[in-house]
Amino acid sequence: MFTRLISVGNVVVDILATVPALPAPGGDVVATGPGLSAGGSFNVLAAARRLGLASAYAGAHGSGPFGALVRASLAAEGVDVLLPPVDDEDTGWDVALTDADGERTFITAVGAEARLTREMLESIRVRPSDAVHVSGYGLLREPNRGAIAGWLAGLPASCIVLFDPGPLGDRIDPGIREAVLARADWWSGNEAEARAATSAVDALEAARMLTAGAADRAVGVVVRLGARGCLVALREASGQAVAVQEIPGFEVDAVDTNGAGDAHIGAFLASLASGTAPTAAARRANAAAALAVGARGPATSPTAMNLEGFLAAHPLN
Repeated sequence: MFTRLISVGNVVVDILATVPALPAPGGDVVATGPGLSAGGSFNVLAAARRLGLASAYAGAHGSGPFGALVRASLAAEGVDVLLPPVDDEDTGWDVALTDADGERTFITAVGAEARLTREMLESIRVRPSDAVHVSGYGLLREPNRGAIAGWLAGLPASCIVLFDPGPLGDRIDPGIREAVLARADWWSGNEAEARAATSAVDALEAARMLTAGAADRAVGVVVRLGARGCLVALREASGQAVAVQEIPGFEVDAVDTNGAGDAHIGAFLASLASGTAPTAAARRANAAAALAVGARGPATSPTAMNLEGFLAAHPLN
């Protein structure tokens, strides 16, 4: 279906900290952790690349030490960087707090990644065989949101676009959100994000509403359910009905959920690129996410060998 993934999502620097629990207001807590790591959409790109899909970062990045860390991390994964650094500003960062239950909380400060312009995007040669990943984080402020929305409209018709709203997706300007959805082939988010996007009472209703209300070109919706797996909603051939299938997850001991959704998206796209059917691609993505939460750190998505071994050990009943 496609041969390369381009992400215009924000790659930032994660300041990683593991804490027994979040402190009360005015309190303090001693943290441990590996320190600094590239994060954000880096995790999607790394997950896809580790499973064999050529990947490239088309977002903005800074000229300071955090920007250098981002570029080095992308290069280490074999991910191409398509734009030069932004002068006079460094890449932004977030503090990623992971508690004893493996749940994560973020505090984010924006930087050069929020200075993506239409001119920068127009300098990129997008191939008809490319797929594009769009993150909701990149649509929250100008100039990024207007640049990305306008650029998407001019992509080759054969390009696959996946919209990943993220936890702040409901804060995106409605006009920008509609412009992105008009060009999106896939919507992928967790249950909370799906319900926020639709005001649905549950994930099943949200999946149906998102698919039924999508643009004519849209293929479907993936709603991640954590350890339970995910829902895949596809338009039936008539275009008038929506078929929803629950794809079960895998039982694992979760130690860190940071980056699990990104691993799921990257694995799903890599599987689609290899010609795998959407429901089978979702099962592979569930497995990739299960492996990702079993290790500490944001970019813990599996290699192709690890994923195949896990799936071989967990055959379909």
